[in-house]
Amino acid sequence: MEERIQKLLAGAGVASRRACEELIRQGRVIVNGQTAQLGQKADPARDRITVDGTAVQFRRRHVYLAVHKPPGVLCTTHDPQGRPTVLDLIPHFSDTRLWPVGRLDLDSEGLVLLTDDGEMTYQLTHPRFEHDKEYRALVVGRPTREAVAQLQQGVVLDNRRTAPAQVQVLRQDGPSTWWLRLVLHEGRKRQIRRMLRAVGYPAKRLIRVRIGSLHLGDLAPGQWRRLTAPEIRDLTRSQP
Repeated sequence: MEERIQKLLAGAGVASRRACEELIRQGRVIVNGQTAQLGQKADPARDRITVDGTAVQFRRRHVYLAVHKPPGVLCTTHDPQGRPTVLDLIPHFSDTRLWPVGRLDLDSEGLVLLTDDGEMTYQLTHPRFEHDKEYRALVVGRPTREAVAQLQQGVVLDNRRTAPAQVQVLRQDGPSTWWLRLVLHEGRKRQIRRMLRAVGYPAKRLIRVRIGSLHLGDLAPGQWRRLTAPEIRDLTRSQP
């Protein structure tokens, strides 16, 4: 069955769909001996597709891993400075090209999804799909009703208001700190930390506990596990 080439490449694990689109724009994708064009369709059962001269292999089983990223670990595949990355937490998969779905800053912790499925990466990270990400934030002091309302309505960052967030004050933790629950679907750089700082309650800790339908659960820092078949099915159910 014919599909757009960028979707086929992403599904084969070449890269995310947007990165595959860039490969096509750069003329690095060849279909049956001809340079591919963005928007072109192909049938992997009939057509030969190469990227940089290497034939793309289809009909492969993807890898899906849930990882609990500790603070101080980079959410990237490589660091020129030699700092630890999330891939260092999964040495058993050193021969598999995996990447993190979305960002989680150096100081934050919690759930990271690693996969070689470019189509799932596209579906979970593209803003138009609006998948929720849920966090726990530890702040100093109990946020006022006004501060919570600001977060719920959206905060202006870089001259642009954020989308409304779901915010709930959960419980006190120690003499002066409180845990908050925050849910949002945007993914701007360090967005939650910046939002909390803007309303006067900077985060001392920030933990991501959910991405879409996938939950961190009782996974300990530094640990990982394979996703179950139902979890994979739930994450891919709404893909176009």
